[in-house]
Amino acid sequence: MTGLVYKSTGSWYTVKNNLGATYQCRIKGKFRLKGIKSTNPIAVGDIVDFELETNNDDVTGVINTIHDRSNYIVRKSVNLSKQTHIIASNVDQVFLLITIDNPPTFTSFIDRFLVTAEAYQVKTVLLFNKVDTYNEETLDEVRYLAHVYRKIGYECIGISAETGKNIDKVKALMIDKVSMFAGHSGVGKSTLVNAIEPGLDLKTKAISLQHSQGQHTTTFAEMFDLSFNAKIIDTPGIKGFGIVDMDKEEVADYFPEFFELKQDCKFNNCLHVEEPKCAVKDALENDEVSYSRYRSYLQILEGEDEHYRTDNWEEK
Repeated sequence: MTGLVYKSTGSWYTVKNNLGATYQCRIKGKFRLKGIKSTNPIAVGDIVDFELETNNDDVTGVINTIHDRSNYIVRKSVNLSKQTHIIASNVDQVFLLITIDNPPTFTSFIDRFLVTAEAYQVKTVLLFNKVDTYNEETLDEVRYLAHVYRKIGYECIGISAETGKNIDKVKALMIDKVSMFAGHSGVGKSTLVNAIEPGLDLKTKAISLQHSQGQHTTTFAEMFDLSFNAKIIDTPGIKGFGIVDMDKEEVADYFPEFFELKQDCKFNNCLHVEEPKCAVKDALENDEVSYSRYRSYLQILEGEDEHYRTDNWEEK
């Protein structure tokens, strides 16, 4: 029997088959996935094969095969720094919620998130939330950032989860897709989920409470079916993304605007730092590449922790 993993609690997995029946499943033995040192062999979004077992009238499943993943999103394992935790797999798109203040989302976090999503081939849409609460100066910040990221090729939408502004645009993008919502605690993720699908109210409140208490290391992602033929994966555990298993030479390839210029650099292995005749540095000097993006790139190269310097927004 084949099914889709909707929830993982570490040892048991909620799996729904194509007829809509749900089973609690476990794995027998150890799964070894090629090329992935992961703390969790099975993730929400995985397509799996399983067999049913009956024990004292209790029907459960045993997962024996994981289908190939189209992509997956990871973060560094909290306890084992050399391993990763797969947050979700087979994701069509990620919506990253951004707020200018209360709380601030710094460009270093946005760029680190985007690099990770690019590396794992997951489309990202940037949602600038709480636009109903901003004064003109703060709205200018939103416009500037939207300009920076649209120029690179990312879709940006100004929304208000509270007032419903542009929620219809977000829903339209979600139809027939598996979407994931991410962002710092307090950016309005739960409020947005409630605005999109009010029936999920209780579940998102529970997640929000856990998140606000900082218990982000033991919570798990969960997938939900929505009423308008869409699926969401809610991810209470993402406070930030570590850059996992990435060589310095390949980091720039996940900055689309740098990758585009790479062929014009004098050296094939140009890191865009000290090398002469570097097309990226030339573009930076000509204001064709965003300074905040280049600064994020240098931070990643230098291996700076993402719980980072609290850069001012004005330093663009």
